Amino acid sequence: MQTITTSLTRLLGIRVPVVSAAMAFATSAKLAVEVARGGGFGFLSAAFATPVSLRQDLALTRESFPDLGDKPLPIGVGFIGWLLDANEEQSRQLIDVALENNVQAIWLAFGVDLYRWLHYIRTSPANSRSAHKPLIFIQATSLQEALVAVNDWKVDVIIAQGSEAGGHGGAAAPSTMVILSELLAALPKENTPPVLAAGGISNGFQVAAYLTAGAAGAVLGTRFALTPESPYPDANKAAIQTAKSTDTIRTMALDWAWNIYSWPEWINGRGIRTKIVDDIEAGVDHKTVQARHAKAVETNDVDYMVTWCGQGVSLIQEIKPAKEVVEELHADIVRSLQKAQQLLA
Repeated sequence: MQTITTSLTRLLGIRVPVVSAAMAFATSAKLAVEVARGGGFGFLSAAFATPVSLRQDLALTRESFPDLGDKPLPIGVGFIGWLLDANEEQSRQLIDVALENNVQAIWLAFGVDLYRWLHYIRTSPANSRSAHKPLIFIQATSLQEALVAVNDWKVDVIIAQGSEAGGHGGAAAPSTMVILSELLAALPKENTPPVLAAGGISNGFQVAAYLTAGAAGAVLGTRFALTPESPYPDANKAAIQTAKSTDTIRTMALDWAWNIYSWPEWINGRGIRTKIVDDIEAGVDHKTVQARHAKAVETNDVDYMVTWCGQGVSLIQEIKPAKEVVEELHADIVRSLQKAQQLLA
């Protein structure tokens, strides 16, 4: 395997500058482990976990690396800020579980006061008992968010998420290339954290393009949802396999179908447009939409289901093991970078 060296690969000790996103309902401990085995870095999501379930997931992860010893777990755990705020006692327990299990990284996103939780991670007694301090990844949907995280919070990695991203993101976020370029232009040339591109990325050729633009790596979500290790329901995976980029939409309608109203006001979600969106736009009341959605889940009616995915969905059709996905991404990155070198001949 030809080495690809970036500030991210050096920081994490990985071979492939690819991170699998901390997707609620679509990632798992097994997925994160297989991404790591492929040479990338995987996150599992603690968004809707309990301390017991997260502890079980991390125990499974450690069992998957029997020779690890006292080294940190080579995976990360992702948290959603507003969900942490909703249940402070349980959220502290969840973070402590991650710290006690010596995870290599923690990802924070979508909070009105993320620094509060960043401070807790850094000052928790569970952190002080560990020889390894987790690397902090902050997901940013605007230049301002990113600069605060870099300059004021001194975080370890920035995830620059563009509007193409599936799942939740900034309602007014620019494209992935634009937010990446804005941030790289605003940062000093030396002693800055790795910046990762996120949003609409499905293959290694795209990753290579962002690497040449200055990113230290890329975050992929939808691509890893189409793996056997992902717990995303089969009906949702099938919908992704046949979707085109133009089938997706940024909207709050899909959250309302789930009866979720607590996202920060600047956040919405991208998924496949279905009759849910049509009904919301036509003025159908939310309770009716929620009842129709519940029935659709029972009957596997994809025309009224919620399927989160990014705009790069049209580039993904095949379900394959996560380790193979990472290996394929690596090969395509190398091939693309080698081809780009010919432009200078």
